[in-house]
Amino acid sequence: MNRSERARPAGGTRLSEPPPLPEVGTTGITVYGCAPDEAALFRETAPGIGIVPTIVAEAVCETNAALAAGNRCISVDHRTPIAEPVLRALSRAGVRHIGTRSIGHDHIDVERARSMGIAVEGVAYSPDSVADYALMLMLMAVRDAGSTIRRVDAHDYRLGEVRGRELRDLTVGVVGTGRIGAAVLDRLRGFGCRVLAHDRVPGATAEYVALDELLECSDIVTLHVPLQAGTRHLLDRRRIARMKRGAVVVNTGRGALVDTEGLLVALEDGRLGGAALDVVEGEEGIFATDRRSRPVENAMLLRLQELPNVLITPHSAYYTDHALRDTVRNSLTNCLNFESGNRHG
Repeated sequence: MNRSERARPAGGTRLSEPPPLPEVGTTGITVYGCAPDEAALFRETAPGIGIVPTIVAEAVCETNAALAAGNRCISVDHRTPIAEPVLRALSRAGVRHIGTRSIGHDHIDVERARSMGIAVEGVAYSPDSVADYALMLMLMAVRDAGSTIRRVDAHDYRLGEVRGRELRDLTVGVVGTGRIGAAVLDRLRGFGCRVLAHDRVPGATAEYVALDELLECSDIVTLHVPLQAGTRHLLDRRRIARMKRGAVVVNTGRGALVDTEGLLVALEDGRLGGAALDVVEGEEGIFATDRRSRPVENAMLLRLQELPNVLITPHSAYYTDHALRDTVRNSLTNCLNFESGNRHG
C-alpha cells in the first residue's frame, strides 16, 4: 500500500444523527498511524457523512506532515509523541485541528499547538471497554491468576500456596469517577464489595472520601484520572506508603500516574500485595511492538515483570471492536464540528 491513500467518496455507513453537513466530499481529514482495521473503518464510514479521508499508514512525523496539505483536520494515534517540530510542520501544511484517537492527549504538546492556532481534541469512546478490563485485572490480581497461568503454561497444575480472595470481602477504591470510573463503580456494585471513591469534582453516586482515606482503607485501588501536571505521580512514594498493607494497585489510565520506583519498592518489600498494570511509565516505543528478539530498554518494566504478583498488559484496555467504532465515528464528528464552527477560519 502506498504511504498515503485517498479514499474515493463512494457509499459508506452513515453515522446516526450527525451534525448538519456540507456536500459530500467538501471536507477532508488526514488520518495518520492507522491499523488496518482502523483504516478500513475510516474508508467505510467517512464518505457517507461527507468527508474524504486520506489514510497514511505511518505515524505522523516531520517528514510526512506535508501529506495533510489541503486538509485542516488530522487524526493521530495515541502512542506517537507530537512536539514542536512536528507541530510546526503540520502548521505549515495548513493543519488547524488535531484529533487524537484517545481520550487523553498527554502525548501532544497542547499549549504549543494552541499557540500556533492548532486546536487539540481527544475522542470519546465506550467507557465499557476500559471498565470491563479494569474489573478483569482486579479479579485476576486477587485470584493470583497470573501465576496460575504461568504454572499451567509450564505444565505445573498444582494449586497455588495462597488462596484467592473474593471481591465481596474487600474494599475497592476508585480514583477518578468520570465516564470510565463511573462505569467501574456500576460494575463493582454487582460484586457486593464496599466501594470508596475520590474525585476533585464528585459526580457519580458513590461514597466519596479524601484520597488519603481511600488509600488507607482500600484493598484494591484502581486509577481512572487523566494524566495532567497535577496527577503525574498521583500515587507517589508518600501515598503508596499510606496504602493498606497487602493492597493491590490497578492502573488502566496512564503509566505516569504511579511513581513506578516507589511502587517497585513497596512490592519488593512485601508491603503491597500486587499490581495489575495495563500502562507503565516509559512504555512508549515498547508496547505495541514485538520485542522477542530485541532488548526491552526499560529497567523498571523488566523489574515489574520479574515479580510473581504483578500483571502487565500492553496498554490494551481500550482495544475492543465497539470502542474502535466509537473512535472512528467520533473522530470524524469532531472534524465536522470543527469545520462547521470554523468555516471561514
